Amino acid sequence: MLLTGVGKRHDIVSAFARHAFTIAADPNPLAPAQYAAHKRVAPPRIDDPGYVPFLQQLVAEHGVGAVVPLTDLDIHVLAAAASSSKVDLPAFTPAPDVCEAMYDKFRCHELLTELGLPSPPTVLPGEQPESYPVMVKPRQGSGARSIHPAADRAEMEFFAGYVKEPVMIQRLMGGHEFSIDVLCDLDGRCLNAIPRSMLESRGGESIKGQVLDDPELVELGRTVAETLRFRGPGTVQVFRDPQIGIAITDVNPRFGGAFPAPMYAALPGRTYPELIARMAAGERIEPHVGEYVSGGYFTRWYEQLELDADLQPTGRSMLEGR
Repeated sequence: MLLTGVGKRHDIVSAFARHAFTIAADPNPLAPAQYAAHKRVAPPRIDDPGYVPFLQQLVAEHGVGAVVPLTDLDIHVLAAAASSSKVDLPAFTPAPDVCEAMYDKFRCHELLTELGLPSPPTVLPGEQPESYPVMVKPRQGSGARSIHPAADRAEMEFFAGYVKEPVMIQRLMGGHEFSIDVLCDLDGRCLNAIPRSMLESRGGESIKGQVLDDPELVELGRTVAETLRFRGPGTVQVFRDPQIGIAITDVNPRFGGAFPAPMYAALPGRTYPELIARMAAGERIEPHVGEYVSGGYFTRWYEQLELDADLQPTGRSMLEGR
């Protein structure tokens, strides 16, 4: 397994490392998640022409069966490489056009609407929304960065000018927010869709939530994943608005922030990392959509590790000797 852009996703890397030899690729020597892998490497920058060849060499050298991006930044790069007949890169990503559309939230809205999937009313600056309040948010962004609610036209125009990057204006959704963690095989079949509540989030990442028994959300997750022909993991974020009902506010063709939720909910032998490892080994997994354990909660906290002067883990506990 080759995981790219691992950053601080120690939970994901350590889960993969339980089921396969795992390589973590991140250019930052202090990215904590890389220390959960069997091997860590520092690739060139994503925009460097040598980025994909570097990954190809790792695939060939270690017999990698799956390349899984953990960040938005290189999903479209890996998708384009995987779709090229000249590049051997087993990336678990959707088609390049889908990845590019998901990275641009306005294009995502357009694509969802075109495919008959529910998306909130959304316009670009210079156009008037159907109603207020609205959300002004970047077209390309993550972690709830630079998102501002606007109660009226004056506030909307102020925030549209205040945010120093392209934005869009979307209906401010009411009701509860949910996420659906999905996994598809390489033929675009949805293997499972596990919905969860978002009880508390920080920086756009869910830190408290509950796995839900909600057939409507399960079916929505399956429909979105198979309509977009996902290959690998994905996350669908939705609201149930009291007025307009369910609408999709974001789709990401990668693992979501609340990765522990589908891990806890999965039946034995069916965690997403284990299924990806089995697919990487050539096994065909049969869909089991809706088969999971609901009702459990998750709550997350920070952890750390000590490195010596050569950036090697000391294995020492923070409390040792205190």
